[in-house]
Amino acid sequence: MWVKLCCLLLYFLALFVLARVFEAVAWYESGFLATQLVDPVALSFRKLRTILECRGLGHSGLPEKKDVRELVEKSGDLMEGELYSALKEEEASESVSSTNFSGEMHFYELVEDTKDGIWLVQVIANDRSPLVGKVHWEKMVKKVSRFGIRTGTFNCSSDPRYCKRRGWLKSTLIMSVPQTSTSKGKVMLKEYSGRRIEVEHIFKWITAHAASRIKTIYNSEHLKEEWNKSDQYRVKIYLFADLDQPPAFFSALSVKFTGRVEFIFVNVENWDNKSYMAEIGIYKTPSYILRTPEGIYRYGNNTGEFISLRAMDSFLRSLQPEVNDLFVLSLVLVNLMAWMDLFITQGATIKRFVVLISTLGTYNSLLIISWLPVLGFLQLPYLDSFYEYSLKLFRYSNTTTLASWVRADWMFYSSHPALFLSTYLGHGLLIDYFEKKRRRNNNTDEVNANNLEWLSSLWDWYTSYLFHPIASFQHFPFDSDWDEDPDLFLERLAFPDLWLHPLIPTDYIKNLPMWRFKCLGGAHSDEETLETFPDSESDSDSENKEVFSSDREASEDDELSTFHRCSEAERRCSVEPCPCASKRCRAEPGGRKARSYGSCSSTGDMEPDWSAWPPEMLRCTECVVCLENFTSGCLLMGLPCGHVFHQNCIVMWLAGGRHCCPVCRWASYKKKQPYTHPQPLSSDPPS
Repeated sequence: MWVKLCCLLLYFLALFVLARVFEAVAWYESGFLATQLVDPVALSFRKLRTILECRGLGHSGLPEKKDVRELVEKSGDLMEGELYSALKEEEASESVSSTNFSGEMHFYELVEDTKDGIWLVQVIANDRSPLVGKVHWEKMVKKVSRFGIRTGTFNCSSDPRYCKRRGWLKSTLIMSVPQTSTSKGKVMLKEYSGRRIEVEHIFKWITAHAASRIKTIYNSEHLKEEWNKSDQYRVKIYLFADLDQPPAFFSALSVKFTGRVEFIFVNVENWDNKSYMAEIGIYKTPSYILRTPEGIYRYGNNTGEFISLRAMDSFLRSLQPEVNDLFVLSLVLVNLMAWMDLFITQGATIKRFVVLISTLGTYNSLLIISWLPVLGFLQLPYLDSFYEYSLKLFRYSNTTTLASWVRADWMFYSSHPALFLSTYLGHGLLIDYFEKKRRRNNNTDEVNANNLEWLSSLWDWYTSYLFHPIASFQHFPFDSDWDEDPDLFLERLAFPDLWLHPLIPTDYIKNLPMWRFKCLGGAHSDEETLETFPDSESDSDSENKEVFSSDREASEDDELSTFHRCSEAERRCSVEPCPCASKRCRAEPGGRKARSYGSCSSTGDMEPDWSAWPPEMLRCTECVVCLENFTSGCLLMGLPCGHVFHQNCIVMWLAGGRHCCPVCRWASYKKKQPYTHPQPLSSDPPS
């Protein structure tokens, strides 16, 4: 995961550098930058009209170029980047889709239940022609879609009772606008009552209703009162301009950011005294001023801050984001990071796509699961201060010059998706090249594997996982019994319980306690010790030997190669025999006898050195796995239950899939309350 995250960060850095290269090339070829101001006098009438249409200002009654130029100057400064974007948008002949409503519920779900957008719906009455013809309607749809206004058509023939209940007896135009200035408020439906059906007149009607939601200030006293007022809105954006009404993009944004940002239009057309404007730092008009608790920010001074809907929408989203905006951003970043697996994974093509699908499913599932507690966390009422501090951090970070560059690059690459995808593919191919070179230097065989070889290895792994679930986690090879005797497969099918053994890694084995068996001294022959064993004990030993020898023989062939170092230690410790180790029980201070896994029958003068044993281990002198006595210097291993065995014997037992104690069947990977030796009560009893 960290590798993919680093690759994604390198890709974003490459995009940032590439954008600066494009700016340098554009400056070298044309001699201007995107942030350079444009003199409207040098522009043609068509370009000026295009700028007004993108800003949402009507120009139907302005036949002279001078009047159009003055209107452009009154609405805001024009930059080279805005001019380029406006001309590119005009040349693009993309057809904008319009919704066809099927009935009342469809209309209610999309129009009346939408609280943060504007809808323009053409209602076609029964047996009537539409109010706006097809050609004019297509122009209307394309014009209003620039400002985020959605369009649709409702044919009353699909639901005549709803049209009769609404009073739509003739064809008309319906506009839906949020009625209040609070988020998720009521929606108000307005019907077009004008006589002229031209596109410009209908657009003026739309912009007039949208601008009516914006608070308008006409004098300096009202401005002073509003500027010093403290209310629920933490972020306010002011437009100081000499216009009859604010541009359409400004009105559309006021609907989109309802409840988050307050939009205020200051009409300075007939102001004689502008002294208070100078007091608050406004020296020229038009000006777009953002006022936050942290201070005043002048929109339009940094890179990418154009007088357009798209640029200001990106700016306000970064300052005052919704939870949905953050979720969409995290979703995009996580999927971009997951797609890096297609290039990092080496080997067959099918393997790459299998790993990619697995990574996409895993990352998206984890993202959704991680967002659920975050959403619940944000609903808590006493976290308002945390929410305010988070927004304050967003405002501080996104009003910097670096943030303006990032927003400008985002708008550039989102308007050129082919360039974005090609750079992502090129970055991925570079990662694939360097990763393949690194693995070839490490002599990795998977680089040259083809699809058939990988599918074959995948099938081998799956069958190994299915038939030998424990062995799938081991690092040593094993020979399958199914190859020699296919009847074993049928026998296993007859016992479903054998398929359900838990998959337990063997990493815990290296953490089990190990020590060497030592004696205090003395000499007794093995024959003398064996004579002290009762007959009953020898019978039980023979039975145990039959049980455990069968298990040992089944796993010896596979495990001996991995744990050969334990066998060498066993051979070394058998050189010096310890007579005291042959006793089945020893006398402890206090007269009590240390328990072994068999029965006690003799005592001796010499004792094993119990000080070398971990305090939580039971004292014994015999390994019940191999049924042999401990010898001086041999390596021992204890289990959490307290029982002790030869290290070689118990490791082979555990690695063979039997993750439990051979004596008490306590799980070998599960902790147990440590054994405490009893305190001595009296002196040793007579023998």
